[in-house]
Amino acid sequence: MPLSTLPKSAALSKFSTDYKKKTRSSGLPCIAQSVVNLASQGQLSQAVSSLELLSRKGIVLPTRILAFLVKQCATIRSLKLGKWLHLHLKIIGRIRRPNTSLANSLIHMYFQCNDYRSAWKVFDELRVRNLYTWNYMLSGYAKLGMIKPARRLFDKMPERDVVSWNTMIIAYAQNGGCGQSLKIYRELRRSGIGYNAYSFAGLLTVCVNLKGLVLSRQAHGQVLVAGFLSNLVISSSLVDAYSKCWEMDGARRLFNEMNVKDVLTWTTMVSGYVQSGNIEAASEIFDLMPEKNPVSWTALISGYVRHGLAHKALDLFTKMMTFRIPPDQFTFSSCLCACATISSLRHGKQLHGYLLRMNFRPNTIVVSSLIDMYSKCGCLNVGRLVFDRTGNKLDLILWNTIISALAQHGHGKEAIQMFDDMLRSDLKPDKTTLVVILNACSHSGLVQEGLSLFKTMTQKNGLIPNQEHYACLIDLLSRAGCSEELMNQLEKMPCEPHDGIGYALIGVSRFHGNIELGGKTAEHLIQTEPRCSGPSNVYASLGKWELVEKVRHLKNERQALSWIEIDKKIHVFTVPDLLDPMKEPLYTLLKFLASHMDEVSSPKAEF
Repeated sequence: MPLSTLPKSAALSKFSTDYKKKTRSSGLPCIAQSVVNLASQGQLSQAVSSLELLSRKGIVLPTRILAFLVKQCATIRSLKLGKWLHLHLKIIGRIRRPNTSLANSLIHMYFQCNDYRSAWKVFDELRVRNLYTWNYMLSGYAKLGMIKPARRLFDKMPERDVVSWNTMIIAYAQNGGCGQSLKIYRELRRSGIGYNAYSFAGLLTVCVNLKGLVLSRQAHGQVLVAGFLSNLVISSSLVDAYSKCWEMDGARRLFNEMNVKDVLTWTTMVSGYVQSGNIEAASEIFDLMPEKNPVSWTALISGYVRHGLAHKALDLFTKMMTFRIPPDQFTFSSCLCACATISSLRHGKQLHGYLLRMNFRPNTIVVSSLIDMYSKCGCLNVGRLVFDRTGNKLDLILWNTIISALAQHGHGKEAIQMFDDMLRSDLKPDKTTLVVILNACSHSGLVQEGLSLFKTMTQKNGLIPNQEHYACLIDLLSRAGCSEELMNQLEKMPCEPHDGIGYALIGVSRFHGNIELGGKTAEHLIQTEPRCSGPSNVYASLGKWELVEKVRHLKNERQALSWIEIDKKIHVFTVPDLLDPMKEPLYTLLKFLASHMDEVSSPKAEF
């Protein structure tokens, strides 16, 4: 059995035993065995240091032992020891000879230590290369995400095996090149070289990334024909692919057919049901799990939070603590989000206290969730304290969160000051930053400041505003009654406003009695959504009945519908519809309501 298939401790033991047999038969000095023992016992630094003493005594270890030491440097990712060992090999003259085994070990070691330049230097200086040499280089580039040099090397390879092809298929799939991954997979199938489970692993990674249901079904068929459906990794990947496509019926059928399921497969099903919105099925699968890990607990907790079941999420977290399951970063961020949703300061403080007691090092997401929780529970000062005491403030998410918290509490000027501090920290604002700072200005009535920031971030910082940004800008200007500036900004929009902006403008028009703005918005809404009642409501609220009639004619031309509920039954009809059996009673009722409204709105004579 090759050493690569054994566990680390077993491989070391086997190597040590084999070496003892060879040293006895070949008469090598016993001190060489001491080097092997040192490396086997985790004292690699002493083993490498002893090589210099051995060379002074004229003792040179066999190539097999030297290659083993290089691989140990790769295992613990010790670039310092690896380079020292490489230098020793040069001194004793082993590298000058065409020894591909040592060179391959050195290439692997350098890539494991993220030193691809030294790996390339070894490869470039090697006079004799075998297929393993090329594959070591290819695999090293792929693991570091260096797709372009990997592809250049792949194209230059004098020969390729299935490992070479699989390496490129998986490398492209994991680094966003799904199209190229599929292309290479098809070339592999046509090449006649053959394929194995790793070939399908790369293909299924593409299916998961693209969320393509048709492609996933085709991959399922190929896996079935090839006979790899019994492979746990492949079948679990297929379940994941179906789940990502929200095809939970297909995922459940495949899941039920699996004879062996690991915790990852169960967790995939829980996450799939959560993503598809079926929280009851997710809970059912979770309860049936024979073994649960922190990921599975967190998947259901986050699902409860996402579907507005914050209390259930916190109850499940309590149960998780009862079973002594260690929570991770995602668990804490989800639970803090649950506390923020229901404004449960008590639970939020308990979570914060747990983080402190366990000396847990929260990441930026958890810290941001803490700030957001305290803010939404009315304790902005505590949230601000959490932000101030955070050591590493080089993450934009953290700044966006504290600016948003200040905005929610109406501290617009402090939010702008915080924004300036962020810029002084050499952080570049993103689209979320623009949203939160505009909201801060809007809630505090800082119109000119908001306009100035909008112009600065879009013109100087190169941000391209989207519909959400313009909706914030409309809210800012409408609160201050700046109708003229509002119209100017709308004309500058690079795209047509969506219905959300249109309805926001309708509300502004009604509030400020702006007929011009309401009219333009009404015309746009009628063109895009003729069934909406917003335009006629604007004119009606302003007493412009002739314009109400005009809108109704336009709606009639576009087959717009009106509806009314009588005795729990919905009656739908077009404006001039003469066929509805309830037409006469409806119009009689409408006339009565209109006359009653006139009486109420007409001024009464004073005596």
